[in-house]
Amino acid sequence: MPIAQAQLESILRDGFPDAQIAVEDLAGDGDHYKARIVSAAFAGLPRVRQHQLVYAALKGKMGGELHALALETSAP
Repeated sequence: MPIAQAQLESILRDGFPDAQIAVEDLAGDGDHYKARIVSAAFAGLPRVRQHQLVYAALKGKMGGELHALALETSAP
């Protein structure tokens, strides 16, 4: 079952309340998204760890409701 873009954005905002977040539906199917997240939580962390924090914020939805997520993460 796909996840709505607004729901995905809301989940990410809950996980990163200080962040600038932009979510784009890449295929129009609710399964393939691109997210750009700029958050102080990423400061000093390698990209792999930044992405792990995003996956943790998704609480198991990755690979289930959410099939593919291209991530672009950075600190301000």
